[in-house]
Amino acid sequence: MVFRLFDVVGKTREFLVILVCAAVLALSPDSAHAGQQTQQKKPSKLKSPDDGWLDISSFLDEKYGFVPIALPITEPAIGIGGAVGVSFVSRPKGRPAGETYDRTNMTAVGGLGTDNGTWGALFADIRYWGDNRVQTLFAAVDASVNLDFHGTGETPLPEGRPVSYNLHPIGGIAQAKYRIGGSRAWMGLSYIFAQTKVSFDAPNGTPGLPATPRESHVGGLTPSLTYDSRDNTYTPGDGTYVEASTGFYASGLGGDDEFQKVAIVAMEFIPLNKRFTLGLRGDAGFTFGDAPFYMRPFVSLRGAPLLRYQRDNLGQGEAELRWQFWKRLSAVGFAGYGVVWNNLDTLERKLTITTGGTGFRYELARRYKLHMGADVAWGPDGAAFYIQFGSAWMRP
Repeated sequence: MVFRLFDVVGKTREFLVILVCAAVLALSPDSAHAGQQTQQKKPSKLKSPDDGWLDISSFLDEKYGFVPIALPITEPAIGIGGAVGVSFVSRPKGRPAGETYDRTNMTAVGGLGTDNGTWGALFADIRYWGDNRVQTLFAAVDASVNLDFHGTGETPLPEGRPVSYNLHPIGGIAQAKYRIGGSRAWMGLSYIFAQTKVSFDAPNGTPGLPATPRESHVGGLTPSLTYDSRDNTYTPGDGTYVEASTGFYASGLGGDDEFQKVAIVAMEFIPLNKRFTLGLRGDAGFTFGDAPFYMRPFVSLRGAPLLRYQRDNLGQGEAELRWQFWKRLSAVGFAGYGVVWNNLDTLERKLTITTGGTGFRYELARRYKLHMGADVAWGPDGAAFYIQFGSAWMRP
C-alpha cells in the first residue's frame, strides 16, 4: 500500500488520494440518492456508457458529501490492517462534466489500525483556486506507529538484531503552491510542526540506539520548485514531474534542533505505443545538522519495509512498464535500486537494496485516467503485497 503515515511532509497527500478513491468505490446508486424521490430510472453511475464496464467517473463528477470508506493496509513494516474514514471529492469549479480532469479538490478524514498495534488518525484537504493557479494543502495527524529500528550506521546494534520502538507523532502541515505565469512550473512554501514521542523496547544506553529525547519537537519551513507536465495526476501516461525542496528546521520555527533537509524527485512517463507506457523515477535526499533519526531519508521502494534502510543521505531509482493488454486491464512490471549512506563525500557506511515485482491494474475512472490494482514486490526481506489506487508514485 502506498502509505507512510508519520512522514507527514511527503506522504500525507498519498493517503488522502487513497481515501478519496476508496470512497467512490463504497458508493452505490441507491446510497448516493438516499432520501430522494426519483420519477424515472437514471443511468447507472457504476457503469461506463461507452463499454458497459465498471467506471466511477460519474461519481467524481458529482458532489455527494461525506461517504463511509474502508480499505486494507499491507505495509510490511507495520503489519496487516485497515483504514476507515469519510471522504469528499469535487471537480474544479467551472469544469464541464464530460471533460477529462487532471486535478480535483479532495478532503478526507480517516483512521487506521494494524495487527502490530499501530494506529492513526488523519485529516487532509487539497484544493485548487484561481483557475488552477494556486494549490493549497492542509493536514493534521495523530498516530502511534510500531516499527523495528535497524540502525543508522553510526554504531552497530547488539548482535546485529533490530530493536522494536514506537513513534507517536502529533502535528500538521500547511502548504501553498503558485503556478508561475502560464508555465508548468510551481513555486511552493510549506510549514510543518510535529511533537513526537519515541520509546525503544531496550534499556537506556543500549549501543546503537540514537540519542533522541523521549519527546522531541520539529518545526520548519520548506520552499520548493516543481515542474509538472504530466497528462494527469492519478495514472500518468505521458509527461515529466520534477520537484526540488529544501527544508529549514530550527528552534525559532518551533523545533528543538537546527537541521536542513534537501530532497529531489524526478519522474518521466513515456508512451512507447498505444499499449505500453514506461515510467522512470529517481529520488535523492540529504540531511545536514542534528536531524532526528526518524526525519532522515530512507528507501521507499516497493519491497522495502518502512524505515528499514535509512541513513543521512539517499539515492534511489525505479522503472515500471505498464502493458494495457485488454480493454481496461493492464499488467505492470517494475524494478528498483536504492542506496543510503552517512558521509556525503565518501559513501561511508553504505547500504544498498535491489527490489522488483509485478502487478495488475484496472481502469476505474476513464475520464480521470485513474487505474487501481495490486502489486507483489520482492526485496532482501522477502515478499510484500501492496494495494494501489493510481500510480505507485502518486504526486497530486
